[in-house]
Amino acid sequence: MSDLTGDAEKSRQIKIALRARLLTARRSLSDSARLAAATQLQDQTLALVRRTRPRTMAAYVPVGSEPGGPDLPFLLAAELPPDGRLLLPVLLPDNDLDWAVFTGTLTAATRGLLEPTGPRLGPDALRTADLALLPALAVSRDGTRMGRGGGSYDRALARLPLPAGTDPTAATLLCTTPDSSPPTGTRPPARSGPGPLIVALLHDGEDVETVPAEPHDRRVQAVLTPSGGFSWRPLSDPL
Repeated sequence: MSDLTGDAEKSRQIKIALRARLLTARRSLSDSARLAAATQLQDQTLALVRRTRPRTMAAYVPVGSEPGGPDLPFLLAAELPPDGRLLLPVLLPDNDLDWAVFTGTLTAATRGLLEPTGPRLGPDALRTADLALLPALAVSRDGTRMGRGGGSYDRALARLPLPAGTDPTAATLLCTTPDSSPPTGTRPPARSGPGPLIVALLHDGEDVETVPAEPHDRRVQAVLTPSGGFSWRPLSDPL
């Protein structure tokens, strides 16, 4: 076995162990703890939406122990302007993601998911969003995202253009209104060029030091947690 193959297998095993540990922690949450975490995270998320004021926002429908609570799409939609759009994912048979506009109703889908009933816009619709709120099981300090292992969001993120450079002034203006101050944390990445600001939603304890990264991985630009709120991640190209 070559060193490269050995390193890849080691990374895979680390991911498997980390994923199992975090999923166990999620399932062990009591109903009251899960509700409290969802309420906190919703408050943090809505505060970000009010600062960034997106016209088109992409998000997801939390199911089971996923962060955010099942009513998250309804709360997000209420924050959009009259001409705003909330895009929600539709899982395709090959595990890729299509996107549809949330029109106020959800329908049961495969694997226990809930999906929007609006017209499908195609996988590239994510590129039209100003803000993308994505699920994650863990995010490292450098922004490496780990999901459940299906690869759906890896494929979705691969369609987005790379963020172009770092401009603290532009990013500060993005996240500041007369009634709010800029989020604290690492230097904010600018949203120059096309593509959304990519933010992963997590439970407390899922903002971890390291996550093994693979060549196809795209890093997120920020995370939201119930207790820690909004935190920037260093802007990096894929490995």
